[in-house]
Amino acid sequence: MASLASSKPHPHLLDQVLVEDNSFSKTLILNRPKQLNALSRQMVSRLFELFLAYEKDPNVKLLLLKGNGRAFCAGGDVAAVVRDIREANWKSGAEYFRKEFTLNYIMATYTKPQVSILDGIVMGGGAGASIHGRFRVATENSVFAMPETALGLFPDVGASYYLSRLPGFFGEYVGLTGARLDGAEMLLCGLATHLVPSAKLPLLEEALVNLDSSDPARISAIIDEYSERPYLKGKSAYRRLDVIDKCFSLRTVEAILSALEKEAVNITEDWFSAAIQSLKKASPTSLKISLKSVRLQHTFD
Repeated sequence: MASLASSKPHPHLLDQVLVEDNSFSKTLILNRPKQLNALSRQMVSRLFELFLAYEKDPNVKLLLLKGNGRAFCAGGDVAAVVRDIREANWKSGAEYFRKEFTLNYIMATYTKPQVSILDGIVMGGGAGASIHGRFRVATENSVFAMPETALGLFPDVGASYYLSRLPGFFGEYVGLTGARLDGAEMLLCGLATHLVPSAKLPLLEEALVNLDSSDPARISAIIDEYSERPYLKGKSAYRRLDVIDKCFSLRTVEAILSALEKEAVNITEDWFSAAIQSLKKASPTSLKISLKSVRLQHTFD
């Protein structure tokens, strides 16, 4: 894997991922706020290099990852990949995804704790850069979604793994419809490990960067000090797991949509009608691939 990393990063890489040197940790800041910190090729390469380097550094006990602006990360820079394809440079796009997916693997198997501060938008590739880490801190500003089926794609970045491990068939609901979840929903379904008010984040970060330890129990205890109990909104989809399980447990996309339409006679919540409309507008092929990928992961449990 080391062959994928470059020893001398281009100066442009340094601007898109900022690094704060702390006593016992490193804080990595995704820095494309105008693009909602969408992961560019340069950002993926820089994160790749930094994660590999810090894993070998005994002075680095943990990594903090956050975004500059109102997003943690809104996903991969798909627009750049599309431009490459239109210019007959599909190999560049393939290399982008190869390195991004390898970065996801590194994060998932990392030997040091990664604390991701999800204070804002977390979508697509942004989920891949955080959910695989040990700690995911949501706030009242968090907005999570996997919107790929609306784009003719499917939830990648290891999403079939973590979506399949959500309660019941909530992962199928999230992956197929692209539904948006708030911080409380993220915590309750397991996408987040903690829920911290955004006003307390500076205090939390200060406590973490001064911790001379990689012990997950000590890190978790610190985050717990600043955490709050989740408040689930009255019309949250997570309150209707019974209906979600009934419909999204079915074997095919067609059966799921048919079941939802039958249930719509008695359910008038906005999230329910939005789910039906999302399925009708999404790419049929994307829906089938997405469902199959999550279902296959269920068989590995």
